[in-house]
Amino acid sequence: MQRLDTAHTAFREDRDAERRRLTREATQEIGEISDRELFLIGVGPYWAEGSKDKEYARRESLTFINSDPRMIQVYVRRLGLLGVDHHRMRCSLHIHDSADISEATRFWSEITGVPAEDSLKPGIRIDNPGTNHLNRGDTYRGCLRIYVTNRARLYRQVEGRWRRISTSGSTPATDGTSGIV
Repeated sequence: MQRLDTAHTAFREDRDAERRRLTREATQEIGEISDRELFLIGVGPYWAEGSKDKEYARRESLTFINSDPRMIQVYVRRLGLLGVDHHRMRCSLHIHDSADISEATRFWSEITGVPAEDSLKPGIRIDNPGTNHLNRGDTYRGCLRIYVTNRARLYRQVEGRWRRISTSGSTPATDGTSGIV
């Protein structure tokens, strides 16, 4: 049995080394990212994760929620490129009640640069200890929702940019359709 455990450990170490090597190579392959590239890159994640306007429910607002600190950092950097100052950002934590809410608030404040005392009331979910959540423990910090004030114009610009990106290579439509024939 010891030999099997040793082989499994060696396999796992080799796999982890390969994962780190590939990640490092991919990171180096990208190189530096210009403000324009960051600006364009940020449209896709917003359109995937952010709030969107619907004909039946007008919500021309910039609201983004995510649990990945790097995704939040990229979003905040992109907001800066749009001319959004920290004082226009309202952050609210969405987290289970079993977590350290004050620590999570401090963590997200450091990530965003938005003072913790300016945070909106957190959305706290009652934790059911019977469920098998993997998002518990010292590193669990919930999700952060960032809401931008005075945002309708910015929302319309983001929507227009996403339309252009998503129809790249085709004639852009002006009627809200994809423009792809």
